[in-house]
Amino acid sequence: MSALLIAQDLSRRFGGLLAVSDLSFEVQAGEVLGLIGPNGAGKSTTFNVISGFYRPTSGRLSFRGEDITGMSASAISRRGLVRTFQHGSLLRDMSVHDNILIGALRAVRDNPGRERRVRETAELLGLGGLLHAMAGSLPHGLQRMLSIAIAFATRPKLLCLDEPLTGLNSTEAAAALAVIRRIRDEYATTILLVDHNMRAVMRICDRIAVLNYGQKLAEGTPEEIRNNPDVIRAYLGDGE
Repeated sequence: MSALLIAQDLSRRFGGLLAVSDLSFEVQAGEVLGLIGPNGAGKSTTFNVISGFYRPTSGRLSFRGEDITGMSASAISRRGLVRTFQHGSLLRDMSVHDNILIGALRAVRDNPGRERRVRETAELLGLGGLLHAMAGSLPHGLQRMLSIAIAFATRPKLLCLDEPLTGLNSTEAAAALAVIRRIRDEYATTILLVDHNMRAVMRICDRIAVLNYGQKLAEGTPEEIRNNPDVIRAYLGDGE
């Protein structure tokens, strides 16, 4: 595998608060990389810097061999790096069809192609029979799937999922993981995942990077991370 995204010495400061500090990691093409850490570890800030919603205070970002440091979110999205949001990005007063169409409009030029993209994406995310339903009327689990559908309708090279399993029960989470695997396996989409569901993260990720106080604490396979004493201390404390 080759590196699709390279973050080198990234820092992001908010006044006197250093939310991300000299963070370096790579996302390899074709993998699912998990980005985890305790609350306040800097995960959301890192996501916002990578996707262009925040400019890094220092450091460099490279995507598909191009320097994207400081580019706008829309410019980064056009290059194939697309994200979801922790609290969803759907338009509640629009239909499921029209929500997914927003993503398709950015990626497909002709109307018949857009309709095919909407329907294919809806079927993949388990929304095929709900295209005419209002987004706001969907149960929480399907709203999470719709948020992924909107982003995936662009067919990104790198799909960044910000807590896609939040609020899902075990059955819904298992279904979501199955969809994420299909997106990776059938569409050759690389995935960067942030989530607090540790069991799910360990099941689906090829590698995991752990943040703590804005810095990378550890990186490795799920098994290596599970048994890393520094990671255990960061999550559970020293016990003293």
